Amino acid sequence: MNVTALPEEFEAAISLAASWLKLGIEGVSIAIILVGALVALTRLVGRQRAQAVRMGLARNLSLALEFQLAADIVGTAVSPDWDQIGKLAAVAGIRTFLNHFLQRELATDDGAPPDAGGRRDEADRSPRDPATMPAKPIESP
Repeated sequence: MNVTALPEEFEAAISLAASWLKLGIEGVSIAIILVGALVALTRLVGRQRAQAVRMGLARNLSLALEFQLAADIVGTAVSPDWDQIGKLAAVAGIRTFLNHFLQRELATDDGAPPDAGGRRDEADRSPRDPATMPAKPIESP
């Protein structure tokens, strides 16, 4: 076995493993979308509220977008060139933008203010709320 061929063989094995991992992650994403769409369709046929069905589908789409982003990152992690990095940045930006607004709409539907991400504002907290009370300093004897 040639010593100089070892790094090339190792790089080829890593590249192959990354390709299979990317394919697997993309498959999970497609499965999430498929199951989410089928569940939404059966709920609509079952006469559930359209808004509730829409929110359930949005949760599935948001999760699928996260998996797609992970697959893109794995795909460019092995040996990226500037073209791949540029495409990843564009796709990641679009997916992050879509996911942000999906999460915002989901938070609004759950009753949280859209800009707080589910957290309460300072004005919403009661004065006796333990989360807002300052910690007592520890006094040394």
